[in-house]
Amino acid sequence: MNDLSHQANLETEEILLTDAERQPCEVWTRVMGYHRPVASFNIGKKGEHHERQYFQECRAGLAA
Repeated sequence: MNDLSHQANLETEEILLTDAERQPCEVWTRVMGYHRPVASFNIGKKGEHHERQYFQECRAGLAA
């Protein structure tokens, strides 16, 4: 078996982790021009962060 076929097999295998093997993900956000971890926010700021609405910008589709 060559390296390419071995790599293709690795990509199709599903990786399963137990809860003991997982680690928490630290989320950072930009606040007032600098980045901070969300875990360091006070209760009010955490609530505001949770209520944020995300959007995806798309093209207007205007005819030229």
